Amino acid sequence: MQTSLEARVAASSAPRSKLLMGRLVRNRWLYFMVLPGLLYFLIFKYWPMYGIFIAFKDFQPFLGFWDSPFVGLKHFERLFGDSNFLVLFRNTLILAAYNILFFFPLPILIALMLNELRHEFTKRTIQTLIYIPHFMSWVVVVGIAYIFLTTEGGIVNELLERYGGEKINFLVSNEWFRTLITAEVIWKETGWGTIIFLAALAGVDTQLYEAARMDGANRLRQLWHITLPAIRSTIIILLILRLGHFLDTGFEQIFLMLNAMNREVGEVFDTYVYSVGISQGQYSFSTAVGLFKSIIGLILVVVSNYLAKKFGEEGIY
Repeated sequence: MQTSLEARVAASSAPRSKLLMGRLVRNRWLYFMVLPGLLYFLIFKYWPMYGIFIAFKDFQPFLGFWDSPFVGLKHFERLFGDSNFLVLFRNTLILAAYNILFFFPLPILIALMLNELRHEFTKRTIQTLIYIPHFMSWVVVVGIAYIFLTTEGGIVNELLERYGGEKINFLVSNEWFRTLITAEVIWKETGWGTIIFLAALAGVDTQLYEAARMDGANRLRQLWHITLPAIRSTIIILLILRLGHFLDTGFEQIFLMLNAMNREVGEVFDTYVYSVGISQGQYSFSTAVGLFKSIIGLILVVVSNYLAKKFGEEGIY
């Protein structure tokens, strides 16, 4: 009885294996195109995940990864018990909220404005100009900010003084730090962020606009009732993905803008990990902080995706 059952299972699985092989052979070039991206994620995203265990060990390079002593949640207790934790969390949260509130909507707005341009040369020229800052390093961007905002010959302070105002030391001010960080992100990345939204707008059926015009809809009503609903799913998906990196405020930019005067509002998890963890060789503690940020991001993605599907959107999975 068992032998006959095994024979039937083998007989039924044989056509399935042949069908699978046939599909692989037939679509081999498509799988070949996927291979580089798959290898990238396997090598640089999934393979390094074994290093997460360092967060639960007192990692010592001369002992190696597996022989370092296991310490459980010691590094997490140190993180949450640190007197600076609430300050770090508050600073990171505020900067992340600024990016969501002020930066995220701008590529959508710029893409909608570019989509309304009918002169192709003007549209392409503007696109090229607003893409350029993306290719500048943060060292260059922060250098430009210093040149414009310094009290020693900075053009902004010179104009303030010329028109009867007083010079403002933007670069060491706690009140201006977050505004400057957000403004730099907006200037550097807004143009680049329009690419996906412009691609989504290119897929909107032009017959919808023609029908709307016949019904007497002006440009604003076409924008509200056709354009925005057409790219709503793209906006929601990108927002969900953005929330996955909610606490990743960026190390290089903030590190370059930090100084002794604005550290109270500028120190975030990324700079704290560098100054306390990596600089002092505390790799396990650094990994624990990174794991904490990743867990927060995962929770935000799962919750936001659930809410998106609850309200009838597709979500990311």
